[in-house]
Amino acid sequence: MPRVSLNRPDLKLDPDDPPGFRAAMWRFGESLGAERVGTTLYEVPPGEAVCPYHFENSEEEWLLVLDGNPTLREPDGEHRLEPMDVAFFPPGAGGAHQVRNDTAQTVRVLMWGENLYPATTIYPDSHKIGIWTRAGEDGRLYRLGTELDYYDGESNQR
Repeated sequence: MPRVSLNRPDLKLDPDDPPGFRAAMWRFGESLGAERVGTTLYEVPPGEAVCPYHFENSEEEWLLVLDGNPTLREPDGEHRLEPMDVAFFPPGAGGAHQVRNDTAQTVRVLMWGENLYPATTIYPDSHKIGIWTRAGEDGRLYRLGTELDYYDGESNQR
């Protein structure tokens, strides 16, 4: 049976992440053969965040604090978490969240959730929607705000 150790993570930084969002991560679910649930270990330095404030439209996500005291931003405000705290983020706006490190020590969190494709993610602060069609592919981001009629631009002419 495949296994990994969270004590020896293969953490990687994405060089394209801007300041404020530079958290090292290790996505190890696939290496264990997982297909339906993605799992990522994040190591978040002081002043950084895992990602922008967002919510998934179809997927459930979970958070387990391993080390440190991250700040969890949710629709009802911000909360300081402690090691072994668990948070659940349901699909939709009620599950919006962001995990930040507002402390002077590195924070470690484990996040996992469903892998459902196509997937859409809303970023309320920047009024964007992200669309992912399959695992392992970069998504596309679009600005929200242009609502169209179902038949806009359509014709039954051949």
